[in-house]
Amino acid sequence: MQIIEKILEKADPAPKSEQTDTRLNLFGFSRKELETLLGTYQIPSFRAKQIWHWLYTKGATDFAQMTTLAKPMQQRLSEEFVIRYPRISTAQESVDGTQKWLLGFDDRAKAEAECVFIPAEERGTLCISSQVGCTLNCKFCHTGTQAWVKNLDVADIVGQVVHAKTALNDWGKLEEGRALSNIVLMGMGEPLYNYDNVAKALHILMDGDGLSISKRKITLSTAGVVPLIERVGAELGVNLAISLHAVRDEVRDVIVPLNRKYPLKELLEACRNYPGATNMRRITYEYVMLAGVNDSDADAHELVRLLRDMPAKVNLIPFNPWPGAPYECSSNKRIQIFADIVHDGGLPCPVRTPRGRDILAACGQLKSDSVRKRASERSADADA
Repeated sequence: MQIIEKILEKADPAPKSEQTDTRLNLFGFSRKELETLLGTYQIPSFRAKQIWHWLYTKGATDFAQMTTLAKPMQQRLSEEFVIRYPRISTAQESVDGTQKWLLGFDDRAKAEAECVFIPAEERGTLCISSQVGCTLNCKFCHTGTQAWVKNLDVADIVGQVVHAKTALNDWGKLEEGRALSNIVLMGMGEPLYNYDNVAKALHILMDGDGLSISKRKITLSTAGVVPLIERVGAELGVNLAISLHAVRDEVRDVIVPLNRKYPLKELLEACRNYPGATNMRRITYEYVMLAGVNDSDADAHELVRLLRDMPAKVNLIPFNPWPGAPYECSSNKRIQIFADIVHDGGLPCPVRTPRGRDILAACGQLKSDSVRKRASERSADADA
């Protein structure tokens, strides 16, 4: 009964005056939850397996598409349930092929978040969001200027992947032929401040009878929520990325304010103990290059000192500007010198090539277009 109560809580019906469709959305349930729920309607468990297959290997959006179900069963399901994905508010494509979608979610807050698909020669990576807005206020990040609105639920998170697969015509393909091969939780929000929903969503993404995305092709990025880092490795086993960005507490306190709660010493100790980290599966330390802030030779040498005793890889990120940003990007020469010092110190240190800058889809640039629009409308009203 406890599982059923939790399932029914997810329906969160609107007041009667606002209701337009009271059917329960089947999208976003785990396989066990789906089986348990349908069992309360006297629908046999093998039907749950069939529905799961249609949702997560075929991308079905309607029960009528589920041809392995008899017509009477399709009709019954459509009367009781619905299949509802995030809606597309806007879609943009960069000159470099990067695609960005602003997706709206089924709630009365009219919340929206962005996800980004980055095609490359050997992989296609989808950057997904875990929250609408963010509470961390990292000073170099555009999302940090948007107030936190809500945690995305399981259907919201998985729905970003399903939407991308549909947009890319990526259903029914073998792993080596997929356009979408990798997932990174590096979009809007701090994933570990929405851990339960993120963990459940990742289990759905990794399910071998569904979307079947290997844990080795999923990376979760955190600004350093220390108490939950070990759980990520033990319970999910995905790749870990740390938004580091500074090597001294006095600097990181400013640009990543979460550091005041979990300083560098505690964060790096949690990384040393991360389950599954080896030289074959290194933790990635993301480091945005900010001119005159964190890009000196001394910073590079200190970065080597901090990380040299653990399986680590440094990913240098040229700062991606956004309107009103308080920082400038380090010069190409300074970035290369920094990278050479770290590499010579024994750490892999690639420099990330910015993608999607022209549509504000690059790292650190995500912010709901609807929020930008409301801000511009307020500015226009003030000028009138």
